[in-house]
Order: sequence, then C-alpha cells, then structure tokens
Amino acid sequence: MATFLYKIGRLAFRRRHFVALIWVALLTLAGVGATSAPAAGSSSFSIPGTEAQKAFDLLEQRFPGMSADGATARVVFEAPGGEKVTAKHNKAVVERTVRELRDGSEVTSVADPFTGHAVSKDGTIAYAQVKYKVSGMELEDASKDALKQAAQSARDDGLTVEIGGDALSAVPETGATEVIGIAIAAVVLVITFGSLVAAGLPLLTALIGVGIGVSTITALANALDLGSTTSTLAMMIGLAVGIDYALFIVSRYRAELAEGREREEAAGRAVGTAGSAVVFAGLTVVIALVGLAVVNIPMLTKMGVAAAGTVAIAVLIALTLIPALLGYAGRKVKPAGEKSRMLGGGRAAAAKARPNMGTRWASFVVRRPVAVLLLGVIGLGAAALPASQLELGLPDDGSQPTATTQRRAYDLLSEGFGPGFNGPLMVVVDAKSSEHPKAAVATVTDDIKGMRDVVTVTPPTYNASGDTAMITVVPGSKPSSATTEDLVHGIRGAGTGITADTGAKLLVTGSTAMNIDVSQKLNDALIPYLALVVGLAFLLLIVVFRSILVPLKAALGFLLSVTAALGAVVAVFQWGWLSGLLGVEETGPVMSMMPIFMVGVVFGLAMDYEVFLVTRMREAHVHGENPGQAIVTGFRHGARVVTAAAVIMIAVFSGFIGSSESMIKMIGFGLAIAVFFDAFVVRMALVPAVLALLGGKAWWLPKWLDRVLPNVDVEGEGLRTRRDEGRRDPDQDRELVGV
Repeated sequence: MATFLYKIGRLAFRRRHFVALIWVALLTLAGVGATSAPAAGSSSFSIPGTEAQKAFDLLEQRFPGMSADGATARVVFEAPGGEKVTAKHNKAVVERTVRELRDGSEVTSVADPFTGHAVSKDGTIAYAQVKYKVSGMELEDASKDALKQAAQSARDDGLTVEIGGDALSAVPETGATEVIGIAIAAVVLVITFGSLVAAGLPLLTALIGVGIGVSTITALANALDLGSTTSTLAMMIGLAVGIDYALFIVSRYRAELAEGREREEAAGRAVGTAGSAVVFAGLTVVIALVGLAVVNIPMLTKMGVAAAGTVAIAVLIALTLIPALLGYAGRKVKPAGEKSRMLGGGRAAAAKARPNMGTRWASFVVRRPVAVLLLGVIGLGAAALPASQLELGLPDDGSQPTATTQRRAYDLLSEGFGPGFNGPLMVVVDAKSSEHPKAAVATVTDDIKGMRDVVTVTPPTYNASGDTAMITVVPGSKPSSATTEDLVHGIRGAGTGITADTGAKLLVTGSTAMNIDVSQKLNDALIPYLALVVGLAFLLLIVVFRSILVPLKAALGFLLSVTAALGAVVAVFQWGWLSGLLGVEETGPVMSMMPIFMVGVVFGLAMDYEVFLVTRMREAHVHGENPGQAIVTGFRHGARVVTAAAVIMIAVFSGFIGSSESMIKMIGFGLAIAVFFDAFVVRMALVPAVLALLGGKAWWLPKWLDRVLPNVDVEGEGLRTRRDEGRRDPDQDRELVGV
C-alpha cells in the first residue's frame, strides 16, 4: 500500500492543477446541488419492531386521514394573578384565540378548553390543543407565524400565553462557540508548524471536505429523508478528522524535507507512510459509523452513513489535495524544526539542541511503566464511576432552556394538570378479532383505571368501523421518570390477559412510550454493536500492526476511555456538575442514543491516535530498533503531532457545546472529553507503559497467521530502497510555485 500511495502523492504533487480543479469542481457541484434541491421535509422517526411503532402503523390504517405524525401545539393560557381563565373577560380572550387558530390552512382541529375539559381544577390555567396536517419540520412559516400572532394577541389582552409541542420546531443553532473551536484549531496549527501557510493547509482542506459533505447531505436531504441533525454531526466529525488527517500528512512531509529530500519525493513519501495510517484510521472510523446500522433505527443509520461519507471525503482529500497544495506552497512550507521569519524563524539550531517533550516523556514512561499504568487506570476508573448510575431517556420540552416558550408551556401544564400531563400515553385497542369490541375496550379502560400512578383515563375514541379504539392515559409522574416507565410495562403486561379473555390486542404508544422503546432497543443493541465494530477493527489492526497484543491493548484502552467519558456525561448532564458553566439548564436522563453513538464515534477516533502513534513505533522497530528505543522514536516523531491533533479535535467538538439543541450539546461535550481521555491518558500514557512492559512480545504474531495476512506495508518498508533517491541539497532548493 505504501508504494501505491507514494505514487499517488507524487502524481498529485506533479499534476496539482488538475487535482485542485477536480476538488473545486466537486465543491461547486455539491454547492449547486444544495442550493437547487427542494427544501428538506421532516425527518421521519420510526423504530421498526417496537410496540410503539406498531401502534402508530395501526392507527395509520384504522384512522385514515388522522395524521398521527402531524404537528401539534398546546397553547397554554394562564390568568393574571388572583383571576381565573373562566372569568368573563379572560374566557372571551381564549375563545377568540381558538377561533383565530382554526383559520390556518394546515390546521386539522383545535380543541376548545371550555368544552374539552382542558381547564385546571383551580381555574387558573387552560390549554387549547392544535393539530396540523403536516409534521413540525414541514409546517409552513405562515402557519407558525399565525400561531405566534394568536398567542401574542392574547398576551396583549392580559393573559400569560405559552406554546408547547413540536409545531415550533426549528433547526438547532450552534452559536459562536463553533467558530471559536475552529479559531483554536488554527492557533494550534500555527504553533505546531511555525508557519501560517502550513497551518492553513489543514484548515482549508478540512473546510473543503466538510463543504462537499454537508452540501451533498443538503442536496439529498429531501430525497433520503435526512434531518438537520445529520448534517450537524457530519460537520462536527468531518471538521475534526479532516484537520487531523491533513495535519499528519503535512507533518510527515516536513519531516521528509528535514531529511534532505526533494519536495516531490517528500510529498510522495509523506502520503506513502502517513497516508497509509490515514487510510486505516479512516477505515476504523467508517466501520464504526456505518456499523450503527445494526441498531436498526433508520435515523441513527442515516446519521452514521452520512458522517462516514464525510470521513471518506476527508481521507481522499488528505491523500490527493494536500500533496497538490504542498506543490503550490513550495518553499513556504518549511522543513521540520524551521519556522517562518514572521513566527521566529532562524532559531532552528537552538531548537535541535535538546530532546523534545515527546522524547522526554516517552523516556520517563519506559523507565516507570508500572507507576504510569496504575495511575492512568485508577484515574480513568474514578472518572468512570458515575457511569454506573447512567439513566437513559430522550429529550422533551422539559429539557429545553427555561427562556423558551416550549419550556414555559411545559412548566405551566405541569403546574396546572400534574407532571404526567406532558407525557400522556396513547393506548390503542385492536378489537377486530373480538366478538364484542366495545366490551373489550371497556375492560381495558377499567383495568387501566385501577393501576397505580394513573391520574386520568379519557373515554375511548373509535374508528369508523368501531373495531379499534384510542384511549389517552395521563400518568401521575413526569414522562422521563422510572415510575412512568413501570406504568407502560404494567399496561403492556395486562394486555396479555386481555387478549386471552376478549381476543382484543392492546398496544401502548405516544412519545413517552416511544422513548422507552428506543432506550430499550439501544440497550439491547449495544453489546452486538460493540462486538461487530470492535471485532472488525481488531482484525483490521492485526493487519496494520502484524501483532495480536497491540490491537488487544488498543481495544481495552478504548473501553477505558469511553466508559470514563460516559461517567463525565452522567456527572454533568444527569447530576448537574459544572452544568452552569456548560449552559445545561435542565438535568435529567442521558439521551438514549448517547452511549452507542459515543462508542461508534470515539472508537473510530481512538483508533486514529493508535494508528498514527504506534505505526511510528512499528516503523522504528521494523527498521531495527529495540522495543524501548522504538517507543521513544515513535514519540519523538509523533507525540507533538498527536497532541496537536487531539487539541484540535477537542476544540472542534467543544464548539458544539454552545448548540441550542440538547442532543448536539451533549454529543459535543461527550466527544470532547472522550478524546481528551483517550489521547492524553490512554494513548500518551497507558499505551507506551503497556508496550514497555511487553517489550518484544508486543509485536508477536503466530507464524501461520503471519503467512496468511496480507502485507499492507503501513510502515513504508517498500520505500526503503528509495532511501537515497530524491535527496537534495537544502541550500539548492528551488521555488516551485507555478511550476
């Protein structure tokens, strides 16, 4: 592989005009596609195989035209202090608002609070339920404006009015912190390379890659039913890996220049060696992201595949566009150890006088491997302890910032009607096979009324045929509580006996039941997903490192870092530690998708650092150094770059903590802290400590397996025959711009 990539690197350097033109054309094509594509509709959220989804599908069949997935809005009215909404003036304002809400072209129904028993017992709070034909993301701006205008008109007449539900759904905002993250990445690159030009290349290529990836997702969003979160996550991961992959290629290029090679030869060797590591690191990320398909949640699968596509683009750009741009840069990209004059050039000799920080750290770890190993494991173990208290759920309006009207509506409804009112359960009774459908439904209603934590059971609503009924059940506890989850399981458990007695089938659905089913499905899929992703990556790393113990150590180190990161997420988002600093206004269960998503993404990124750092050690070992020397050599060449890459990735992920979407905020924090743990504790401390303890055994591979495995030559052994080819006299270097 190294020889093949070496040829690609030289070709891209030599034919840089052609390569640059191709990527600019692809960016333009993706941009045009994004601007001309129809606006994306709502991203459908279906969970195949769950009871909640089966109930929704049944409702679509038995209640045609009901728009079970249509947007809803709860317009909540609160009377001024000391008054009631039933007072003459206040009642007139509410009734007028209801009439205004009914005028919308996309409105299917509006329930009057006074005829629908939607007034609190103390008479201070009431709500009007508005149902629409289309989902929240498909709702026209005119309908949203009419909803807001009706609410404002009621406010002007003295009532407190807030709007809950998904009718006001909006694309999440990331805020200024995302830009700050990129700015930090730029500063780190300048410090690492000592050159503005060299620092600008990874940023430029990463932005091009993300531009192509996100524009393509936007262009296909309507056709493939992709939501806004898909492009946000693709941007997050694409930026991080795009900068990192380019960083490793440019760093190796500068190292080759420092050894006295011509620039074209240096570009070829950089792509042949560091580029091989980029390919395999990218493959592990792609495997981890595409592997999310095993969960069988379409939305999660689409997110994973879209992000994997962006990673693949980042790999291709690193292998082709980076060497092409290096050709344009010419002498403006300095050999390793040199800086541009603007940033203090001319002091290279002094910098070479003492070993760098990576060399000193690796030498220390090799001398004290047991102490470093114990300290690192104990530290990560302590950070992982909160993960034992992990509670899973999906965000609702109760997790919104308190400044939003959705959150204020949620709080008003909880105050007026009880905490369970915000998460009603919809019980669907399929009595088609029952001899007495209405009697079966009555049995279901009576049984549910007798259960614990049930506050209200509404009269059943039948379909036209009279063989299917909907019953709304209001729990006494909030939607995300364990008590409500027990109630859902209790109703479903009672359904078995009802079916045996009456022939009717009972299904529980609604957003609360759907959240419970999603959490269970994700929990059930976690172990198979881990086995698939870690197993495939383990086999891939055996091929890369030609070792059994090194990939095993990489996988175990990943489990430590991801568990510690989950512990940090629990501490912040569930327990509330440092929540004010991070802008977390409401603590509660961790998002159900978080563990499995973190496993997928963090595993891929963790293997990046493993591949980049350990391939340098493997390369030194293959070239004749003893195990201890190889560790030090790997750190001398790779520690600075891996550190810069980790800081950049942490900065990019941290930039998404400022998002208005709780899911994006949590993912940004989780990935940032996971990269910190994995890069600086596992890869920079535990990896060299374990390798030092293993010694030569670390690179052991059974002879029969050695014969079977393909030789991918990640270390560039095949290029050793070219050791003296392409060398130049640095003093005779020539300007390549325009050549």
